[in-house]
Amino acid sequence: MFRGSSPAKIDDKGRLKVPTEFRRILEESHGREVFITSVMGRSAMLYPLQVWEDIERRLAEVPSSDRAKQRFLERVNYFGQQLRLDAQGRVVIPQILRDRAEVTGEVVVSGRIEHLEIWNRELFDQKLVEEPFTEDDFAALAERGI
Repeated sequence: MFRGSSPAKIDDKGRLKVPTEFRRILEESHGREVFITSVMGRSAMLYPLQVWEDIERRLAEVPSSDRAKQRFLERVNYFGQQLRLDAQGRVVIPQILRDRAEVTGEVVVSGRIEHLEIWNRELFDQKLVEEPFTEDDFAALAERGI
């Protein structure tokens, strides 16, 4: 499981060095193959390939005429790319995703249990202010037993 967050940098070649603890979990549990993508274009999501393939298996069960499935696949495939971490634990963020999500320079890599999310640090700080965690959020989680 990926938990916590870590500051990181994307270098001039568009490479993210996956933070050490996340890299250890990724390589020990899933190997070096990943799928990096986005749905909304606001951040990059880095999935271990095995986890992404499980999502694809579940999507395959949804009828191809389903509009939500179509829109989801349009976006994740537009932004997405299957990659492999290099020997130094780096992965190139696709240019189209770097541009859209503004993930260059200082970023924050955040654990999302089954995948990692990469945000422009300033935009993520802004998101935390603009979208606060509310009492309604606490209530919704409590309804789910959390």
